Amino acid sequence: MSLAYGVFAPAGEPPRVGARRGDRVLDVGAVAGTALAPLLAAGSLNGLMAAGPAAWQELFAIDDAPELALADVAVELPFAVADYVDFYSSLEHAANVGRMFRPDAEPLLPNWRYLPVGYHGRAGTVAVSGTDVARPRGQAWASGADGPRYGPTRALDVELELGFVIGAPSRAEEPVPVSRALEHVFGVVLLNDWSARDIQAWEYQPLGPFLAKSFATSIGAWVVPAQSLEAYRVPSAPQEPEPLEHLREEPWAYDLDLSLELGGEVVARTSARNLYWSAAQQIAHLTSNGARLRTGDLLGSGTISGPEPGSRGSLLELSWNGAEPLTLASGETRTFLQDGDEVVLRGGTPDGAVELAEVRGRVAPSSR
Repeated sequence: MSLAYGVFAPAGEPPRVGARRGDRVLDVGAVAGTALAPLLAAGSLNGLMAAGPAAWQELFAIDDAPELALADVAVELPFAVADYVDFYSSLEHAANVGRMFRPDAEPLLPNWRYLPVGYHGRAGTVAVSGTDVARPRGQAWASGADGPRYGPTRALDVELELGFVIGAPSRAEEPVPVSRALEHVFGVVLLNDWSARDIQAWEYQPLGPFLAKSFATSIGAWVVPAQSLEAYRVPSAPQEPEPLEHLREEPWAYDLDLSLELGGEVVARTSARNLYWSAAQQIAHLTSNGARLRTGDLLGSGTISGPEPGSRGSLLELSWNGAEPLTLASGETRTFLQDGDEVVLRGGTPDGAVELAEVRGRVAPSSR
């Protein structure tokens, strides 16, 4: 099984960089060379990621180091998030949303097939797996009401995504070519873009999501190097119409199986093959106006959904915005999340050689 990298702390000791293999943690700093060791002693991956690909390769070459049981250490957010951008790169997800909210129009808005649509999220609320998520408050206008109300969301949702972690920064005013975009990606995590759908429906026009998304985003504690996934890049369906030149590449996606669990029950299975826009195209688009990448940037793929009802990566789609409640094995039904519900995202390659660290989160009551 391939290694993934994060930050761990044995009892009574400061946090430092380590590598996870199954249920063990390798203390890679204990055997690192003198140039690499200070970067691994830090309580964050950022210094290592900023050092660039040569340092990454030195780290990846370490596969024998003192081991600790994963159960015996605390894990922390693996890197300090610089900027957080979430895209909208799954065709089936975007089309489902269009069918729900614009039933008499084309499901996809005209720009969707020409560029990876995205929004800027809030880096300060990205949390490591296992962190409870308090039900957020905000304004919403319920159907039939005579005005908006302020209070806890009644439509708390999850979004099953991949997150791409930027290591090497880019230069300001120098767009990153799509052909070189992946050189800036240190690794990949699972990501849950928690969403308050009723707040979102009221606030998103004309500038897009704000409070409906900014309250929490959860990621896995261990970052899988992008290098480990190179062998799992597969061709994907042609992009039609062909993208403009700065976004043009042979269509591809990662072959990663993904699942969404609610209350210990798998309620959806999908695949990263269902992403229409690649990570490389997302980066090329983000930087095309001269904006720069920074070490620690987190780029979400957007909800990943497939063509079948059981392959939809959000409760919004699984319950069709509440019109078709999801029935669990216990007999309970859900349209959106209730307080106390626990959600777990899992993923990995079909052959089991690469496992993405789970993303687990429990819904806590509104904090006010």
